Amino acid sequence: MWQIIFMNVRNQFNSLFIACFFIFGTNLFSQTAKGTLLGTVIDRNTQLPVTGAIVRIDGTELGAVVDLDGNYKISMIPTQSWNVTVSYLGYKTATKYNVVITAGNNSQINFQLEEDSKALSEIEIKINKSTRIASAETPLSIQNLSAEEIKSNPGGNFDISRVVQALPGVGGTSGNGSFRNDLVIRGGGPNENVYYLDGVEIPVLNHFSTQGAAGGPTGILNVSFIEDATLSSSAFHSRYDNPLSAVLQFKQRDGNKDRFQGNFRLSGTEAALTAEGPMGPKTSFLSSVRRSYLDFFFSLIDLPIRPNYWDFQYKITHRFNAKTTLTSLGIGAIDQFTFALPKNATPENLYVLSSNPMINQWNYTQGFTLKRIVNNGYWNLTFSRNMFDNRLDQFQDNYNGKQNDESKRSLKIESQEIENKLRFEHHVVNGSWRYSYGAGVQYVKYNNDVFTKARPEIKDSLGNIIQPSVQFNFKTAIDFLKYGLFAQVNRKFLNDDLLLSAGVRADANTFSNEGVSNLFNTLSPRFNISYAISSQWTINASIGKYHKILPYSSLGFRDSNNVLVNKDLPYMRSDHFVTGVEYIPKANLRFTLEGFYKLYNDYPVSMRDGISLANQGGDFGIIGNESIISNGKGRSYGIELFAQQKLNKSLFYTISYTLFWSQFSGATDEYIRSSWDTRHLFSMLAGYKFKYNWELGLKFRLQGGTPFTPFDLERSRVNYLVDGRGTLDYTRLNSLQLASFSQLDLRVDKKWNFNKFTFDLFLDIQNLLLANNPTFPAYTFQRNADNTGFQTTDANPIMPDGSNAIPLLLTESDPTLVPTIGFIIEF
Repeated sequence: MWQIIFMNVRNQFNSLFIACFFIFGTNLFSQTAKGTLLGTVIDRNTQLPVTGAIVRIDGTELGAVVDLDGNYKISMIPTQSWNVTVSYLGYKTATKYNVVITAGNNSQINFQLEEDSKALSEIEIKINKSTRIASAETPLSIQNLSAEEIKSNPGGNFDISRVVQALPGVGGTSGNGSFRNDLVIRGGGPNENVYYLDGVEIPVLNHFSTQGAAGGPTGILNVSFIEDATLSSSAFHSRYDNPLSAVLQFKQRDGNKDRFQGNFRLSGTEAALTAEGPMGPKTSFLSSVRRSYLDFFFSLIDLPIRPNYWDFQYKITHRFNAKTTLTSLGIGAIDQFTFALPKNATPENLYVLSSNPMINQWNYTQGFTLKRIVNNGYWNLTFSRNMFDNRLDQFQDNYNGKQNDESKRSLKIESQEIENKLRFEHHVVNGSWRYSYGAGVQYVKYNNDVFTKARPEIKDSLGNIIQPSVQFNFKTAIDFLKYGLFAQVNRKFLNDDLLLSAGVRADANTFSNEGVSNLFNTLSPRFNISYAISSQWTINASIGKYHKILPYSSLGFRDSNNVLVNKDLPYMRSDHFVTGVEYIPKANLRFTLEGFYKLYNDYPVSMRDGISLANQGGDFGIIGNESIISNGKGRSYGIELFAQQKLNKSLFYTISYTLFWSQFSGATDEYIRSSWDTRHLFSMLAGYKFKYNWELGLKFRLQGGTPFTPFDLERSRVNYLVDGRGTLDYTRLNSLQLASFSQLDLRVDKKWNFNKFTFDLFLDIQNLLLANNPTFPAYTFQRNADNTGFQTTDANPIMPDGSNAIPLLLTESDPTLVPTIGFIIEF
């Protein structure tokens, strides 16, 4: 129900401003302003400058030569989108596509060139394979989005998590419509992914995050910082710990070293300010702040929820000398979600109030990386600290003045997760060999103060207990060390046509008493092979074993006897088997076809409900905060087809289709459809560049019906006054299915460039075709006419067990058109 309210307010607000887009949307001003492009060109393996490389703007005579420090700068570039190519003898030619040049900000594009052993030994017709982002370590199951593809994504609202959903194998929790950013990748749960920002892990990626799963309604990262985003859905490099389904890496650019610049963005939901510039001859900075103003508008139009968030981000880069660089980065957020009783309540609005907790969260990640170039390679030393503070409060009859009435409290969680991490990596190149190794250690603290009335006691007509009371009230505080080792080695054969890579990783901790601290229990080997059968065709295969520690909410759970009952459970495990083929017929066009099979072992299963925790993570709150066992199994398998054209003759696009099956077992060994088994994923993203800096973007997504579990109507009646929602019948887990989800989004941009100033006006329309938006059913009780209480069958006050209540099942699938208009000012 959240997304219905959220979309309606944006609809009302933005309809007041749509006319402005057409009033100012013509080419009123002549645009003779020029822009500047700058960046670096370095060797991918050694990280040394490629001095003398030539950088050119395709289709023009504009270009520059890379200097001794690896820098280049091209001025007086017409303000439009360009492709930029760099070449140098002995290296493979590389192209960055869809580079937008504006007058307001200097654009920054960095290149890492790969040596070409054939360049001096053979004369042949070669294809520029810049669209290929695979490497020996990850030869398949990897995709990349540039900064411009992220910024201009229709329906993305500058949210990187939402933009990634256009890539192959990436789905969402469609039962929540397009409202949340949960990333469901190749049938795995949202808690199976890890996220890195310039090599620093960021556990919390979204505002109002689900603890233990990272999903939420809107992302934290500022897209103005991002150079590109890379998603790996298998064949993970061994330096990453804890991925079971995906690694999402965000690469940030450095701040402008030449001059101060920035941008201000205003959209239908938020305002953001970004600034950057030099802090000295060797230091640059990037910084931003963003604030949502949804709480003000929701109050004005009498909606029941009050979401409010801030986020902050910065990056400082200091170059001591040509070989040593120190980078400091930080990201943080403050989130508050409260309620207010609407004057004109509807059953849907009141259900939102009763079924969701009030949320008070804050989090931050702070990281420092020292990079040193040495003979034949480089090393990184990274220290980071992250903290997540999460408070959830819920009361019975939340919306009827019962907040802070402790006798009506049904939920209190005050939780903190703190990690202090130190990691060392060394990367070395020796001829056709490339290898890397490293180690990491983490000091973890987890605190939780929990009170929850999970379920009341239920008796039959004879007085027999058919559902015992379930109530938790405990405090826990744990701290321990996690540590891990990794190594990866690559070798090129057959004149670089054959690439082999092998890696191994092992992780342990000091928390468990039963051998989890033994590194051999989590030994995770992996092997990859890639063979170029021609200049256009490459076949790839990968096999690997990956482990993930249980959520801290599970490790720190205590039962009624104050015992850490989950302490000695093993790491979760996933084995991947992937093969595929890649076809690159020309420089800007790429096709891939892959088949994948994932096997899960030691997956946590709820002792209370008997279901796999793989089905959780797509809602607000916390997962894993209960007694579990690790006897669950799972499997996910399917095929993916992907096509991508980078900017060519004003057009770029991606098209992907995934057919997959996702199944997990619970307390028994029976495999059952998981909550993510939507079976079909289709996405199409396209953009076209017109004259005079007009841009058009389209995105279409289709996702098969999401499985869901029906309500146990009898238990729902008894539990509702405590839970604020219905009780699911897990004996029929995921036996029903929603209708398919589909959505077409459109975005139009128009830029005006003046002297050191750019104004970008954009119109974004979600669900242009007015497709139905299927959502999960909701169970509630009928309210009386004046909304002072519940309507009953006997006109008496409602009984504690709900026996005289009138149940109401809410279903909502009405289409909603969501227009958003906003602007970006670059200065």
